Amino acid sequence: MPNTPTPPFIIGLTGGIGSGKTAVSDHFATLGTDVIDADVISHAITAKGSPVLDELAHAFGTDILTDGVLNRTYLRELVFADPAKLATLNAITHPAIRTQIKHELDHASSPYAILSAPLLLESIKGDDKGLTALCDRILVVDVPTELQVQRAVKRDGQGNKDILAIIDKQISRDIRLSYADDVIDNSGSLDDLYRQINALHQKYLAMANDLAKDK
Repeated sequence: MPNTPTPPFIIGLTGGIGSGKTAVSDHFATLGTDVIDADVISHAITAKGSPVLDELAHAFGTDILTDGVLNRTYLRELVFADPAKLATLNAITHPAIRTQIKHELDHASSPYAILSAPLLLESIKGDDKGLTALCDRILVVDVPTELQVQRAVKRDGQGNKDILAIIDKQISRDIRLSYADDVIDNSGSLDDLYRQINALHQKYLAMANDLAKDK
């Protein structure tokens, strides 16, 4: 029988909008860590001509398409204030995203892997642990709300009101931190950010090594 791939030690990485998750995951990648990005997977499974995109067009109408390509801004605005439509969107996309995430984690080759998912904790629904069920530890990138808004406004070109509305839809900062096994404070300089990541990298390598010895 062929060997079944064994997933590495898995760190779930999350944080609110504008917290700097991408900068964190990018630096982990430069250290040789495999990074599985839920947002990248979400884009891939809804690419032009994909079965998931066909399901979305059937559910929400072809107005969500521009020349056969998903108009993400239009779809986001469509579901943002409508819980029923958001539930439909999640029911269509989440199983496919989860399947691809599990596939990529199973084939990761680094001692530990990062699962970057903005809505990692929001995926928890009652007894269903969502994507956190795939993780050994939760790493939260944290910044004060004022800085979060400032960075998101600068990056996305949206107004404060729009960013605050998005933050309001996400899990609260306090609840997010309550789930954290580790926290990165991203309110300082890039050098400070990288110093924290480098320290966590060594910690995770040691933990992954200990886990491998126990298997």
